[in-house]
Amino acid sequence: MHLIRRLSGSLIPFVAAFAALLIGAVIIWVLGANPFVGYWELLKGAFGSGDALADTAVRAMPLLLVGTGICIAFRASVINIGGEGQIVCGALLSTVTALALPDLPSVILIPMVLFAGVIGGGFWGAIPGALKAYLGVNEILSTIMLNIVAIQVMNYLLRAPLIDPLEIQRGTRIPQTERLSENADLPILIAGTRLHLGVVVALLASVLAWVFLWRTTVGFKTRAVGHNSAAANYAGMPFKRMTMLALTYSGAMCGLAGAVLVFGSQSHRFITDGSSFGFTGSAGFNGIVAALFGGLHPLWTIPSSFLFGGLLVGANAMQRAIQIDSALVIGLNGLIVVFVVSSTRVRTRLRQALEMTRIRKAEDDSVQVERAPNHE
Repeated sequence: MHLIRRLSGSLIPFVAAFAALLIGAVIIWVLGANPFVGYWELLKGAFGSGDALADTAVRAMPLLLVGTGICIAFRASVINIGGEGQIVCGALLSTVTALALPDLPSVILIPMVLFAGVIGGGFWGAIPGALKAYLGVNEILSTIMLNIVAIQVMNYLLRAPLIDPLEIQRGTRIPQTERLSENADLPILIAGTRLHLGVVVALLASVLAWVFLWRTTVGFKTRAVGHNSAAANYAGMPFKRMTMLALTYSGAMCGLAGAVLVFGSQSHRFITDGSSFGFTGSAGFNGIVAALFGGLHPLWTIPSSFLFGGLLVGANAMQRAIQIDSALVIGLNGLIVVFVVSSTRVRTRLRQALEMTRIRKAEDDSVQVERAPNHE
């Protein structure tokens, strides 16, 4: 029964994603395109070659880091919707670090900019954590509002103090920094591809998050607070501190994603179009879906992020192959998000139903044992 419960819960997100793809196929067919060709091109574009796999891994990297942070927050029963702002803050602090210390050797500067990203995102996550823990402010509202604040800070800095001096000379004033120090560039792992060290960093971060949650005392307290805050508080666990720390750790993972996005990019500069999407590609929101798809488990979020990264990369190939509007590709991604997020309630109800069935069966077996004649 335990195995059936685990398998059924794990399969529900896949069923939800498949249902979303079926609806997407109907929409593609109504628009006069061939959905089989479209989905085949999507698979080829995401997984059909070494370059495609490298692009998918790079695209999945920020989703994995954000998803890992979401897993930590959700295990403490807090909801972090501020991934976009935390990514931006991590990117900003890491960029300032590289601009201030451009001549440091790579072996020192690369860890420094990555650590700066962790600090920037962690600080931005600690703010709603403190508001939630000590003032009772709803973390959903505070993280969303802080996203807006972070975006405006980014726009100001990239259009004034941090703007590339050449942009001022030309009069174009594109919101971007100058080309950052080459000593901070994340090394390419496979020549001729975009696969860089940031992918390895994301994998290690996910594994360390699993170790933190299931192999450390602090991680146990985090999960205990999330499972039953009243019982944890009665047992003497620092409920308020663990709530704040959970959002801090979650923000730190998102901030690390921001640093990797800057120093693993092809332009090797911080650039945006004035919105968070222009820099993050909505990784702060898509990472939530990847975490939910992975059952809010850091290790299962690894294949989940890779799957969603492939969907984002392959969607471009599908668009070119069957000549559909880009809005449909965005809509297809949105369908998958809605179905996967909705499936979490179905999964919870299924687990509750299976648990009730197990309890009733145990009770029936107990009654039958009591009614059985005693032959001694």
